[in-house]
Formats: sequence, structure tokens, C-alpha cells
Amino acid sequence: MVAVGVACGAALGALTVGSARAAAQAPHWALKDTGTPDVRFRGLAAVDRDTAWLAGTAGTVLRTTDGGTSWRNVSPPGAGELQFRDVEAFDARRAVVLAIGEGEASRVYRTDDGGTTWTESFRNTDPAAFYDCMAFFDRRHGLAMSDPVDGKFRILSTSDGGRSWRVLPDTGMPPALEGEAGFAASGQCLVTSGPKDAWLATGGGAHARVLHSTDRGRTWTAADTPIPAGDPAKGVFALAFRDRTHGLAVGGDYRADQPSPQAAALTPDGGRSWQPATTPPPAYRSGAAWLPHSRSTALAVGPTGTDLTTDGGRTWRTVDTGSYDTVACTPDLSCWAAGEQGRAARLEH
Repeated sequence: MVAVGVACGAALGALTVGSARAAAQAPHWALKDTGTPDVRFRGLAAVDRDTAWLAGTAGTVLRTTDGGTSWRNVSPPGAGELQFRDVEAFDARRAVVLAIGEGEASRVYRTDDGGTTWTESFRNTDPAAFYDCMAFFDRRHGLAMSDPVDGKFRILSTSDGGRSWRVLPDTGMPPALEGEAGFAASGQCLVTSGPKDAWLATGGGAHARVLHSTDRGRTWTAADTPIPAGDPAKGVFALAFRDRTHGLAVGGDYRADQPSPQAAALTPDGGRSWQPATTPPPAYRSGAAWLPHSRSTALAVGPTGTDLTTDGGRTWRTVDTGSYDTVACTPDLSCWAAGEQGRAARLEH
């Protein structure tokens, strides 16, 4: 399967080939009409090439089981005022969605019947908490993260697939920097790899950091990244790990009129150290994903385009100029992206 992933990455490189024939044969983002032009989808869960879930503004959750040809609106009843920013799906029937915001605006819902019914499994009652992202290790164990409360990032944990949640003690969490927070931009400010490793991304403080846990969120260590911070609009917006040691970080300054130098970094040691990309994406990027079964190929997306790396994050080049906020790939060699104006797309050959 590794060879397949490498071949897919090589074919992606052909996106920049100029001939019409090459363009027709190369993989490309194929837009899938969601029928929701007023919704921005920052939450994306790709199950396989047929099944994907989207979560967005105005309490909107969509699901497709036919590769994006049709979408079913499966939004939780009464959620129209909520802002869904993350969704994690286990299959076509079981999914968990996260709404973000101050106080009770931060909520978690779970469905076991494809969105026909939903159960609210968590509602934040602390006015100081603001949940940003959610990630699962497996079908049972998962975490959600909040911006700092009393000087430390808050971690929510589930061991029953998101049916119930509890706040973990913060004794193992290092102090947050002044002004430090997470970005609820793509559902990728908190990611996992394997049964126990998790990483969370930060910005807004003096340094853009990545925090790493090896015990499902009980204790954390922090490392600085070279991605610029020092401003509420700057930092690491998304992480992607292909295993416990090799990871990518992307971000920058989300303001459209501001440049984003050094918008990507990589780690070879599980996040203990980070080095800047030698040729980073040319602008702010909010989402990232490794191509399936590839050791060196990944995608980064943002409002001004999609970038490709074929050398593990050292160099990036723009391969598409469409606007996307988040991206995800699946074991069956499928990649999906989603963003503003109801945009959803699948990488097609």
C-alpha cells in the first residue's frame, strides 16, 4: 500500500503540469454541490471515498454516502444558533460533533443512526471555557480541548465514544503563555496518533507552540515552533501526524491583508523539536493531511489555495487556488476538503 500512496503523491505533482491532457489525467479537487451556499464548513470527517460528514455554521451538519453526489442535512434539531467547527465520524452512522463558543455555546452531540437523532452529551457550564477542537484515538477514547482556564488549557475526555465526557485534572498541563489559545479553524488544532499520543496547537502567545501528551491527555509537554505568533491572529492552526514521530504544523496570520512567512514546520521526533519548512506555503493555511500510506506526501489548505509537499513538509508548492479550510484523507486513497460558501470537494483522478 505504501507504493500506492507514493504513486498517488507523484500523480498529485502533475496538478501543476500545463498541458490539457495532463490536467485532465491529474488528480484534482472536484467540487460537490452541498446545496448550502451560506454555510462555512470548518468541520470535516472523511470515512472513505463514499462517506463524509461536514459540520459548519448555523448548526449545520451534512452527510454523504455516495461520494458527494448527494448530501443529507442531518443537523441536530434546535442547533441553528450553534457554530459547529469539528466532527469526528467512525462510520456512516456514528459521529460526534463539537460546537464552539463561550460558556454554553460549547457543546458536543453524538448520533448512532446517521444523524436521524442526536444526543447532547456535553454542555460547557464554565463561562471561562471555550472549546476549539476534538480528536479520537479509537472508537471509544477521545479528547476535546478548551482555551486556557485559570492559566492552563482544559482537556475534556471520553472513554465511551463521546456518549459522556469529564474534565481531566490540569496538574499535568504546563502553564499557558499570556494570550495563548487554540484556533477553531479546521478541527485540526487537536490531533492523535496511535492509542495514546495527542498533540494540540497554539497561537496568540509570544511563541506558537505544540503540546504533546503520551497518556491520553493526562500530562503534557510543550515545544516552541518557528511559526510566527505574538498576535491573536497568528500561530499554529493545524497539525497532521502520520505516526507517533513524524508531524506537520501549518498556520500563519489568518488576516487576509497580512503576510504569513514561515507558515509551516515539521517534526521528526514526535513534537519535541520543530524545524521550519525551507519553502513554506505562500500564505496562511488552516488545514493539513498526510496522503494515505505515504511517508512523504501531504496537503495543506487555506482560503487562498492548496499546497503539496512530497518531501515530508520541507518544501511546498501551490497546486490549486480554491478556498478550503480543512482537509482529510482516508485509508482507501481518498481525500476530501471543505470550506466557505458551502464548498466541499473530493480529490478525483
